[in-house]
Amino acid sequence: MGELVLDRSGLQAAGDARVVATAAGILTLAPSISRNASTALTDFARQVEALRPQLVRFARTQLRNDAWAEDAVSETVLAALEKPQSFAGLSQLKTWLVGVLKHKVVDLLRKQSKEATALTDEDAQDLDDGLFDSGGHWREAPVDWGDPEASCNRREFFEVLEACVEHLPAVQGRVFMMREWLELDTTEICKELQITTTNLWVLLHRARLRLRECLQLRWFGGRSAPT
Repeated sequence: MGELVLDRSGLQAAGDARVVATAAGILTLAPSISRNASTALTDFARQVEALRPQLVRFARTQLRNDAWAEDAVSETVLAALEKPQSFAGLSQLKTWLVGVLKHKVVDLLRKQSKEATALTDEDAQDLDDGLFDSGGHWREAPVDWGDPEASCNRREFFEVLEACVEHLPAVQGRVFMMREWLELDTTEICKELQITTTNLWVLLHRARLRLRECLQLRWFGGRSAPT
C-alpha cells in the first residue's frame, strides 16, 4: 500500500482516494498522520465541490445541453476525488479541473456525436446574403472597432463575448468552442463529430459571422450584453 505524503498545499497522495477515505484500519500509518491525511482530503473535496457551479457553466457553454453538462462535470469531480494525487499543485485547482473537464467534454461529444451535430434551422441559416453583396463586399460598412486588443483586457468584454457565444445556434456553438476553447484542430473535430471538413468550415464561418455581429452590436456599438 502506498504511503500518503502531505506537501505544503496540504495534499499529496500515492493511492486511490477511496482507499484513503477508508484509511482507518487499512493504512499502516501513525494515527496522527492518518488524521492529517483525512483532513487534507476532506478540504480537497470541499474545494472541488465549491468549483462545481463554475465547471457546470463552462460545460453548458460547450455542450448546449444541461444533462450532458451535468454528466461531464460529475465525471470530472469523480476523477478528481478518485485520484487527488494527480493534482500536483503546480497550477490553480480550477485550472486543473477545467483541464480534466475538457477531456470529459470531448469524450461526451464523441458518444453523442449524432445528436451533437443535428442542425437546427438557425444552424442552417446563411447570413452571407444579408451581409455581403454579389461581389463579396459589405452591404453596410462595419464600424471602426478601434483597438480590439484593449477590449481583451477588460472583464466586461469577456462577459459580453460569453453571452454572444451562448446565443449561437447549438451546433455552431459546439464546433466553435471545440476549436477555440478545447483547442482541437480540424481533423480532431471532424473525427469526434463525424462531419466533413467542408461542413466544419461552413459552421465555423457562420458562427464567426454571428459573433462579429453580436460584438459589434453589443460591445463596439456601445450597447449592453444580450439577454
